[in-house]
Formats: sequence, structure tokens, C-alpha cells
Amino acid sequence: MSPMRMSKLENAIRVVLEFNKACNHHDVPGMLQLMSEECLLENSGPAPQGAACHGREAIARYWEDFFRAAPQARFEIEEIYSLSVRCVMRWKYSAGDASTGQPPLRGVDLFQVQEGLICQQLTYIKGN
Repeated sequence: MSPMRMSKLENAIRVVLEFNKACNHHDVPGMLQLMSEECLLENSGPAPQGAACHGREAIARYWEDFFRAAPQARFEIEEIYSLSVRCVMRWKYSAGDASTGQPPLRGVDLFQVQEGLICQQLTYIKGN
């Protein structure tokens, strides 16, 4: 593998790791700095098709609402890898501690990273 290709793979993973770190701190401005202006976020809800947010402004509203509804939300990375500009992150989501009675959810995000910014995030959640 060429050094240039390896650099792209590493960069995509680095960007997604930074995004997840900002997400776990509920740092919406930090998350948005890692997204392109015209980024697309396709979420898994509402079922069955999910909903899409286009652009930083709409995505900011989505994440602000999300964190307001789940103030203890946290995504633990279980696996992450990159294929060129695509990055796949398998995660476990929890909305609080064990006393809430809600088991963690598992899912996968498919990211597309171009020029050091996330331009697409597609989210899929494992069914119950």
C-alpha cells in the first residue's frame, strides 16, 4: 500500500475518532468543525426509514435535541476501520448508567471523509 493511500486511511479514522470524542463530550461546535458545510446525516429514526439532515445548521439542531433528550448519552467504539475515504465505526450506545434499566444499543455508522472533513454519516441500529 502506498504511503499516500495509508495516509488517507489514517486521516479518515483520526477524523472519526475526534468526532466521537467531541460527541461524547456533547460538544456540538466541536463536532461541526469536523463536518463539511454540506454534510449529510442520515439517522436510524424514526423507524423504519429514518430521517436525513443536510448541512451543519440542521445537523447542529439534531445533535442539540439529541443531547437535551439524552444528557448522559455516550458512544463506545467497539471497532473502527477505514476503506479509502470511507470509515466504518461499530459502537455501543448508552443513555445512562445501569440503574436506568435501559440496555445499551449497538449500531454502525458509515462515514465518508473528504479533505479532512466528514461529508456523510449514515447510522444503522441493531434491531431489538
